[in-house]
Parts: sequence; C-alpha cells; structure tokens
Amino acid sequence: MKRRTILLLAAGLVAALGTALVFLYVKGADNRAEERFATVEVLRAVAPIEKGESIDDAATNGKLALQPVSQDDVLPNSQTEIDELSGQVATTTIYPGEQIISDKFGEAAEALASKSALDVPKGDIAISVNLTDPGRVAGFLNPGSEVAVIFTGTPESGLGFSRMLLPKVTVLGVGSTTTTTQTTTTPEGEQTTAEIPKTLLTLSVSKEEAEKVTFAAANGEVVLGLRTLDSIVKSGQGITFENVFE
Repeated sequence: MKRRTILLLAAGLVAALGTALVFLYVKGADNRAEERFATVEVLRAVAPIEKGESIDDAATNGKLALQPVSQDDVLPNSQTEIDELSGQVATTTIYPGEQIISDKFGEAAEALASKSALDVPKGDIAISVNLTDPGRVAGFLNPGSEVAVIFTGTPESGLGFSRMLLPKVTVLGVGSTTTTTQTTTTPEGEQTTAEIPKTLLTLSVSKEEAEKVTFAAANGEVVLGLRTLDSIVKSGQGITFENVFE
C-alpha cells in the first residue's frame, strides 16, 4: 500500500513538473515572438521633405507622422517629436517612409553647403551598379526606394552561394536602360547569344558598403530586393547547394 502511494505521488510530481516545463517553454516562445515583432513609434516622412525645408514647415504641412517601426529597424538618432530639431532644415531630400533622424537636419547654411547633383545623405557616398531587369525588381524601383542587396557568387571552392550583403540601402537615382550582348556556352560546347537590358541604379552607401557592393558586382551577381514598411530583413548564413532544401 505504501509503495503504491509513493508511486502515485512520484507520478503526480513528474506530471506537475512536465506541465511546468511546458508552460515555461510556451511562455518563453511567446516572449521571443513578442520581442521579434515588437515595435516602437518614431517620426517618419509621409510626403517628400525637400532639401532646405524646415522641420517646422514639414510638420505644419502634414508631412510627418508617428508610425510603428520594428525595434530592429529603428535608426540611431531617430525622433519621436520635432522639439529637438525645431528651427533646423533638411540637409538632403527625405522621402516618404524614411525615419526622421537628426543627422539629416541642420542650419540653413549647412543645407546650402551640401548642395550637389544628388541628395546624398551626410556621411554616405553615391555609387552606381548596372543591373538587369530581375536584379532591379523588374523596374519597380524609384528614387527613395529602400532595398536589400543580395550577392550571388561562386568562390574558388566552386560552391555557389546567395547571401544577404546589405539589409537596407536607399536608391538615389534610376538611370536609362541600355542593352548588352551576353554569350553563354552549354556543357556540350554550343554558344547562344542574347541581348540583355541593363539599367544603372545609384545607391547611397557608406564607404565600407560601397566596397562590398563594388566587389560583389565584379565577382558575381547583385540583386536588389524592394523593402516595404512591413519587411523583415536580417543577415544570415546564406544559401548554398548544401542547405537550399533545409
């Protein structure tokens, strides 16, 4: 009788422990999901803010709005109100969807000093890449679009890969489309020639990002992915033939 009672108590304890572990696991999974999709509200442009336009005028004209942004995508020096920037003007064109950050505002003289053919954000440089129609999202990119940069290449090891190179850069300009001739050779030695349309895309990047994009374009294929306000884009280990079906 005592042995049976002990066994019942032990079984009850094991069941209770199992229930507690399941509860903790589910709670932890919920917390991780909440952290992944947690958002905060920051000021974003809802209409173009021209270079030299004051933050006060932009707010008066309804060009700003508090909008939710994923915690992972909140930019340094992003703003939740205009008080800190009051009296300052945009030193570069700010496109709809961009977060309002203090780096893009300054005194009127600073805005005039930064005037150039392209509105390159402070600290960045402009570079151009020549892309096919699939590489530029079939023509859906416009100045101000935010894109992710993907690099596909084949290193000396011979194992091809595709991997996120840069999660977010801004398109500054879209040039004219030209046609180039591309010749490919089949394993049987037959050659085929096709005319491929290519378009120059100008991107705003840092020095380090410029080096990465330039290297990728010279040693493989660069493809741009159009980001939206709801896009979740993070760098990872990339895809090869070894893990493409995982």
